Amino acid sequence: MTSQSLVNHRAPRVTARPHAVATVGQRPRPAPIAPPVRRSGRSSAWLTIVAPVVLGILVLSGWFASTTPGAVPRTMVPTPMAVWHSLYQGLFVYADMWPYIGSTLEEALVGCLVGLVVAVPLAVIIYRSRIVSAAVLPFLGATQAIPAIALAPLLVLWVGYGLGGIVTLCALMVFFPILVSSVVGFRHIDKDVISAAQVDGAGSLALLINIEIPLAMHSILAGVRNGFTLSITGAVVGEMVMGGSGLGTLVTVQRNSNDLPGMFSTILILALCATIIYSLVSIAERRWSNLAVPLPKGSS
Repeated sequence: MTSQSLVNHRAPRVTARPHAVATVGQRPRPAPIAPPVRRSGRSSAWLTIVAPVVLGILVLSGWFASTTPGAVPRTMVPTPMAVWHSLYQGLFVYADMWPYIGSTLEEALVGCLVGLVVAVPLAVIIYRSRIVSAAVLPFLGATQAIPAIALAPLLVLWVGYGLGGIVTLCALMVFFPILVSSVVGFRHIDKDVISAAQVDGAGSLALLINIEIPLAMHSILAGVRNGFTLSITGAVVGEMVMGGSGLGTLVTVQRNSNDLPGMFSTILILALCATIIYSLVSIAERRWSNLAVPLPKGSS
């Protein structure tokens, strides 16, 4: 074997990629075209509307089937028409349910605001202080394990009957979800954005107001969304134990008078209020997400 053939034998073979280099006498192949991305915004919007409607129809159909003669006794589950009749009279004929609804919503709103005012600053302190975080976080899970019905008698002794005790109970119920969600939001802020703002001379307060709170607002609103629903539960429980003039008191009166359709109508009102509030906070959360433009890494 000659030296030239030995060199050719040892030389590595270079294989051209078919999509990058074309062979002689052939046209280069075009790069594969990615399939067009389908816009699913309209379909997802339809899904959010149609899916709950279908589920509601199925639940209502099952309710009708359960109240047919020979199925479930009427003393246990009233018919949908009886509940609708009670609901229509309470809302439109006599209109005596509106003061109860307003009282419960007022207690839930004030309790949620109190819990929000206390939870967000504490979340900032936990986020910025490792010592406070290590000292406080283990006890927060224990506070969540205490049922609201067990706290209500203690609040009667400490705060008293009426609006003060109910608002305190609502605030305690919404405090934990808002706090945990806010801490998670603060801890997921991009550190490069914080460093860039500090390099530009942003102080602690300016950094909190202009950078940290806006970037964590999505998580804060998620905690408010879950907490407000719990605050309605706290208001009803507080009214049953501590007295009041809301829907919890109305349920107690209806229970004592064996008004089963009235109890169902009041429970439906509570579920509707919680659903409306949950949806409103979700809309605010989505709009905030659309307005908030994420900062690129390293930008000021």
